[in-house]
Amino acid sequence: MTRYASSHMPPRAPLALQTQDFGVRPEPRASYRASLRDWLWRFGAFAPACLLTLSLIVGLTDWFASGGVTLMETAVIVLVGLTFIWVSLSVSTVTLSLIRRASGATPRRTGGLRVVDANMSVALLIPIYNETPAEVFGNAHAMLKDLAKRPDGPRYSLFILSDTNDPAIGEQEERAYFALRASCPEGVRVHYRRRAENTDKKVGNLSDWIGNWGAAYDAMLVLDADSLMSGAAIGNLAQELANDPDAGLLQSYPVLIGAETLFGRMQQFSSTVYGWLLAEGVAIWSLNEGNYWGHNAIIRTRAFAESAQLPYLRGRGGREDLIFSHDFVEAGLLRRAGWAVRFLPQGGGSYEETPQTLIDYALRDRRWCRGNLQHLRLLTARGFHPLTRFHLLQGAMAFLLSPAWLALILIWSMLGIMKPESTVYFTAANPLTPVWPQASEVSGWVYLAVIYGMLLLPKLAGIAMLSLRPRTRRSYGHVGRFIATAVFEIICSVIFAPIMMVQQSIAVFRALTGQTWTWVPQTRSSAGYGWGFTLWFHKVELVLGAALMVAIWAGYASGWLTLIALSLVLAAPLSRLSALRVDRRVPSVFRLDAPNSLREPRIFKSALSERARMRDLLEQQPEAMAAE
Repeated sequence: MTRYASSHMPPRAPLALQTQDFGVRPEPRASYRASLRDWLWRFGAFAPACLLTLSLIVGLTDWFASGGVTLMETAVIVLVGLTFIWVSLSVSTVTLSLIRRASGATPRRTGGLRVVDANMSVALLIPIYNETPAEVFGNAHAMLKDLAKRPDGPRYSLFILSDTNDPAIGEQEERAYFALRASCPEGVRVHYRRRAENTDKKVGNLSDWIGNWGAAYDAMLVLDADSLMSGAAIGNLAQELANDPDAGLLQSYPVLIGAETLFGRMQQFSSTVYGWLLAEGVAIWSLNEGNYWGHNAIIRTRAFAESAQLPYLRGRGGREDLIFSHDFVEAGLLRRAGWAVRFLPQGGGSYEETPQTLIDYALRDRRWCRGNLQHLRLLTARGFHPLTRFHLLQGAMAFLLSPAWLALILIWSMLGIMKPESTVYFTAANPLTPVWPQASEVSGWVYLAVIYGMLLLPKLAGIAMLSLRPRTRRSYGHVGRFIATAVFEIICSVIFAPIMMVQQSIAVFRALTGQTWTWVPQTRSSAGYGWGFTLWFHKVELVLGAALMVAIWAGYASGWLTLIALSLVLAAPLSRLSALRVDRRVPSVFRLDAPNSLREPRIFKSALSERARMRDLLEQQPEAMAAE
């Protein structure tokens, strides 16, 4: 029986959780057959990416083969193919979205906009761990107030599920709970409990709720500590789930919001301006085999309990390893059991926050990397749909691509990309000093232009689409300001990309070598780090960048690597710059205002107000709060 440090919960309604077995293929409750149109959309996503990559590999192989393919050249071919296919897939995915919009085709819906059964019960779950109580409970109050404006629909209950192990924060959470309960809208029940031990982290936190109270609720809407959803967005998810009895999970598209620093604004601008096209494209080809991002999604409670309870993985030395990036795997298990997992990117009203500095972003990646690489061990699990296996592979490749890019750059720094006249590196006259082949500067710049062109195409498409919207032009004053802001964001992305490549490569190395790490809450403030810590954190980039600069100066590396080398050498000052707070004193183009920061959503304004009110309440003495 789980021990609770504090509990203000309704009567127990136990629901049995059935732990799954990756070695056994269960009998699915239903099977889906994709239509011809569905297969055509999927063909349009994957076939062009594969053909483009294959053509590039064949061309490189033929060219290298003129004088015999060396081991280093083989490595180049493999790495180019490995990296280019994912770039191509993002381009073809965005192209699908543009084609469907141009053709006027609409996403498949579950039927008419029927009113959700008022008897449907939905639990809003917010698992937290040592978070700032004022922000968590302020967000929760804003969402409850917005839900209260929708009298028709399901019965909602809010649960704050705390794993906090800091007694001072735990005491603040309980005070915030009483303040929230006293002011929450009529008809919405609010509950809070804090586990004495955070067994199995977030997975165990949610499993504890399902096992003890899940039977009383038809659906659970899982939110993160920094999640924010409008009442309309929550209601739309509940309505879609009610209208589709075969749906086990519906994932919304959370847009980043609330960024205050240069780096945070970069992420927010990218999510708002470019990300929506990619999200719509993913929804086109994923269909009922979508994915789960761990938050801002609604799940059928019994379906999850019966088919998505995670087992442990067998680790080194026979130990049992918790699955860290649980969300992808849970989506795959739901689909394996015959439930549809769908992505709904067009609903709107779904938001989350992002790390504010480059260092905080890299630290979050280190937490995620170990879990995503675990997915490679599940690719052969029995019963998974092919697209589930693709999602698992894609999650791992999101990190493995960085060391692949880094290896490619280091090899090319010696080899170049033009075929040398001779592959003899040592001669009898000079047997100890290698004569490296000279890289073709023209071809180097051509390759760089092709790669950056492919990387930029989704961004350029998003810019073009939003430029045509009158609302965007009104928000920015004129379209020129919007385009100039987009250009500045692209420049910043190019500058910071090599640093993130190295940081993700470090994360992969730490994960593969089994280095342990301690999970800490994500830093959401805009406070940066001092010079000492920043220089130490980016020491690998500094050494690698300096080595590349020396190689370029000595003629051992191509000149087109100069931009990458400069970025790495300047990693520490650029990291400090990433934490620069962006305010109204900064020229408008450099503020990286996204459409949703120029016209802040009503739910976000409400959340800011409720956070401030909750912060003031918590700063009071407990006796004063009780008197109020």
